[in-house]
This record gives sequence, structure tokens and C-alpha cells, in this order.
Amino acid sequence: MSSNNAFNESPNHFMVLDAISRGMKKIDSISKVTKLSKDEVELIVNDLKNQKLISMEIKRGFFGNKKTEVHITDTGLKMLNSKKQELSYKSQRLQQLYETGDRRQMQSMMDDNRSWMPMMLFSGIMSMVMFGSMMAFMGMAMNPAESAQTEGQVDESGGSATEDTGTASDTGASDTGDTGGFSDMDAGGMDAGGFDSF
Repeated sequence: MSSNNAFNESPNHFMVLDAISRGMKKIDSISKVTKLSKDEVELIVNDLKNQKLISMEIKRGFFGNKKTEVHITDTGLKMLNSKKQELSYKSQRLQQLYETGDRRQMQSMMDDNRSWMPMMLFSGIMSMVMFGSMMAFMGMAMNPAESAQTEGQVDESGGSATEDTGTASDTGASDTGDTGGFSDMDAGGMDAGGFDSF
């Protein structure tokens, strides 16, 4: 990624830049939130550093070990905000096409911008719910990168937490004998009342 134009066409570079702009300073944490491999993040960070979009700072830990932290530069922030604005416009256009039911134009626009969908989901430019509705409307399946981003958003929105609390209350019901075969099962004192001993 030596040229600026090539960088401008790399969604993963912008996802890493966006993670850094949100305060992620270490390769491991950037890798975790972007759901990109650590090796890929290291390569991207080096590209961003060479283009002066981020700066690297080496800090010393307690025992003299070195820690590298990355920070976004003003140029990097301007470039990121410009790309986000462009993607926001595309997201709004896709939503308009979805609302009018223009499947053909929507399919064409989705195909042209498919590689940017993970970045749009990661940055919150497009909501996971809207993206899922669009994909269902067009009868398309998500690719692995899109699935990885929507999984993170489901967890953050509390979708799976709601399912988990439903399961916990079912466990409480087993003490009352509602589940038939499990009526004599000892649930370890975990009833619907909670964890009183803690």
C-alpha cells in the first residue's frame, strides 16, 4: 500500500484507523475490535505509519519492557472523517433505495460497495438491523467479514443478553418442577432470586 489512492480503496485500513481514533493504542486491542488477524493489523499499522496517518510511541513498562502505542495524526483524522462522510452518503442512498423497494438499483449499489460494508458496520454508519433487512430483501447472504461485524453489534446491542436472561429464568423454573424430568435436579442454589451469597 504505497500509494494514497490504493489506501483509499482499502476498507481494512480505514477500520484500523477508526479503531485507533477511538482510543485503541495496542495491536492486540485493535485486532480484537476490528476482528482482523493480528498479523494483518501489524501490516496495516506499518502502512499507516509510513503514510504519516498515525504515529507510534514507545513507552517503558514497570520492568523495563517496551510497549508500542499508536495514535492517529491530524492528517489521519481528516482522511478518516472524509471517508466516513462518503460512506454515510452511500448508506443513506442504500436506505432510500430499500425504502422505495428499488431492488435492481439497490443490488447494483450494494455490489459496487460490498467491500465497504464491514467498515460501515464497524463504524456505525449503517446499523446491523438495517443491513440485515437489506440483505434479506435482496435474498443475499453475508460474507464472513460482514458476519464478524454484525456479531459484535448484536452483542453490544444486548440481543444475546436478552436470550441469556431468558435461559436464566428457565433455570429458576426447574426448581419448581415445571420441566418434568429435571424436577429433582439441584441447580446449585441458583434460583430466580439471584446470587444472595455473593
